[in-house]
Amino acid sequence: PRQSSGSVAETDVAPALVQKPVTSSFCPLAFGAAVGLLVAVFGARPAMAVDLENGESIFTGNCAACHAGGNNTVVTEKKLKKEALVTYGKYDVGAIIKQVTNGNGSMPAFGDKLGPDDIEDVANWVYNKA
Repeated sequence: PRQSSGSVAETDVAPALVQKPVTSSFCPLAFGAAVGLLVAVFGARPAMAVDLENGESIFTGNCAACHAGGNNTVVTEKKLKKEALVTYGKYDVGAIIKQVTNGNGSMPAFGDKLGPDDIEDVANWVYNKA
């Protein structure tokens, strides 16, 4: 044990407590990124989702004049029925998208008139109705 002479310099003083900065688990940047990701994932139309109601509307407004009821008033054997689509190598959504976008034979191209989402929707609608 140490003996004190009573002077202030010799008294035992507890060391100063070092305070660590208080950290929060909340990070505004991370929160903003998370919200942005949620909006992007749930707010946008998924790449693989199609809107068949829109496809029907696009068909009615652009295709039904020649293809009412899945028929073809210009080239009668090239109907939009499964059997005909299989015969002519068009029973595939990708093939229908190509046909609608670029046209072929008597069918005009709609790639400049319709957007890619509308073409995808109408192609899926035709495929599902065939």
